Amino acid sequence: MSNPVSLENQKTQIETPAIPRPPRRSRDYQQIAIYKDVNPLDWEDWHWQLKHRICSKEELSQIIRLTPEEEKGIDKAKGRLAMAITPYWANLIDADDPDCPIRRQSVPVGAEFSIAPHEMADPCAEDRDSPAAHLVHRYPDRVLLLATEHCAMYCRHCTRRRLVGEHEDKEENPLTKFDAAIEYIKANRKIRDVLISGGDPLILEDEALENLLQKIRDISHVEFLRIGTRIPVTLPQRITEKLTDMLKKYSPIWMSIHFNHPKEITKRCKSACDMLAESGIPLGSQSVLLKGVNDRPYVFKRLVHDLLQIRVRPYYIYQCDPVRGTQHFRTPVATGINIIEKLRGHTSGYAVPTYVIDGPGGGGKIPIGPNYILSQAKGKYVLRNYKGKIYTYLE
Repeated sequence: MSNPVSLENQKTQIETPAIPRPPRRSRDYQQIAIYKDVNPLDWEDWHWQLKHRICSKEELSQIIRLTPEEEKGIDKAKGRLAMAITPYWANLIDADDPDCPIRRQSVPVGAEFSIAPHEMADPCAEDRDSPAAHLVHRYPDRVLLLATEHCAMYCRHCTRRRLVGEHEDKEENPLTKFDAAIEYIKANRKIRDVLISGGDPLILEDEALENLLQKIRDISHVEFLRIGTRIPVTLPQRITEKLTDMLKKYSPIWMSIHFNHPKEITKRCKSACDMLAESGIPLGSQSVLLKGVNDRPYVFKRLVHDLLQIRVRPYYIYQCDPVRGTQHFRTPVATGINIIEKLRGHTSGYAVPTYVIDGPGGGGKIPIGPNYILSQAKGKYVLRNYKGKIYTYLE
């Protein structure tokens, strides 16, 4: 058996035609004892990664030194949004630092069970705006289709924690479970844009995902098809040639990937994003503003620069939704505005995402940003630029 950290020495001996070659030694991997005898071909098998997810305190304690707050959180995180961490992601965790951004996003803490008065189970009112099973219709020309309730890893700040997690699926026929949603889309010709999310739709087997894509693509008035996923970040082994070849058949498909911190952008993650980009899939990043993870302007600036290097366009920064149990992650709105202030004009326009608040109660995405209009009168605008200099624009 071989250690996954020594793959560079076996580069000429191991060929995996349909799977990207594992990366050379880098910050992608650490010397973690429980993985030292894993076969490299197993490590690159996404099914192996899912099967060997860390789901218990006993397993995790072999990788990191748990704090009392983490032990309390793991003990209480049962049922919906129970802990599940892929071996790949676990290899990125700093074992000695409870403030490690990788660790904070994946390891439950006791604070998740302290509920603030304004927090809600469904802050975006998706259940209210669901005209058919697995479907949310809020905006006039687009819908959200929830393809699964499962993810490779369960982020501790998840907005859909009421739905997502390891649990028994309802007894639905996988070939017909989306029929009501598909019929609704067919009957509403104003719908031109379908976002497939979850859970994480890329957790589905290729055949199940293709079955869904084909049904949507067969609807003549659907022009724009998107997939919302975190798989390239938490389980990059899932991005295979077989998957990308299948996705090409349903082009154009756009993909929104959930990135939160520069440490997530490893060589292995870049390899997955390269495969997607080279398949003709435009990639965007949707980040959630998280206290102690990415709420410093210099951290976010590095994140957006690193994203552009792997051909992922920074798209949104979300204010962390007031979902139950996430109070410890939320920042003041001023924090997000300050990040935009430090990006706009100070770096490439492509690197500046839109900062949004999802209006609690189903208001949809509301863009928030610095105020560059100082005053306005009939035909006259007084503006400031990113340096604070004042300019007058006459219409």
